Amino acid sequence: MKQFRQPQRPKKNTLVIGRVAVMDALRNGQQFDRIYLDTMAQGTDIRELKHLASQAGVPINYVQAVKLNSFNITGHEGCVAQIAKVQYQSLQDVISFVTESGEARLFLILDGITDIRNIGGIARTALCTGVQAIIIPDKGVGALNEDAILTSAGALETIPVCRVNSLMKAVDELHLNGILVFASEMTAEKTISEVDFTIPCAIVLGNEEKGVYPALMKICDEKIRIPMKGDFESLNVSVATGMMLYEAMTQRMKA
Repeated sequence: MKQFRQPQRPKKNTLVIGRVAVMDALRNGQQFDRIYLDTMAQGTDIRELKHLASQAGVPINYVQAVKLNSFNITGHEGCVAQIAKVQYQSLQDVISFVTESGEARLFLILDGITDIRNIGGIARTALCTGVQAIIIPDKGVGALNEDAILTSAGALETIPVCRVNSLMKAVDELHLNGILVFASEMTAEKTISEVDFTIPCAIVLGNEEKGVYPALMKICDEKIRIPMKGDFESLNVSVATGMMLYEAMTQRMKA
């Protein structure tokens, strides 16, 4: 039977504890991976906290008090925030910076990929193949914690990561900036060698079980696939990413 690692309890020095402390940190620009909020928490300060979190693009996980107590902390007042290990950047700022640099834009969008080992491996490959930014949703993706950074060999601390509250809005933003979006899909007609990766583009990869979210797939410009022999259903997402990005890098080096 497959063995899964139990999620590790966050270290105390990675947490901001209590409503006032979390709100002050948000006002001062502190970046958080997520905020854990007791489902029973109420009051005007909670409304203010939610507003500040929304402005900062920080996801809120609503949990039972027992979850917060499991962090082995006191005085949390139903609110604990985990400090981000990765410094998230604005998607538009990254697009503008890359455009001004004169490089052909290449971005990677991760949809529903929750295994942090895959995310770490993907980030490592992305950095080595010239990807300029990784775009992730604020929910439904594995936490970019110490394990993810370790698996990435530090790549997650180097490559820009853009956290957005909607991947569909992110695709719209890419389109507005003249960037085509290719979605990985096993049954696509075009293979990766038949696609022009030398143009400004982004590649969307979904998880191995469900693939790219259908509504997101619908607004992408092209579906692409990796040609495979045999009847095996799919590749590991990190491996598939490496194959696609190697093709993109090879095309760009020859251009």
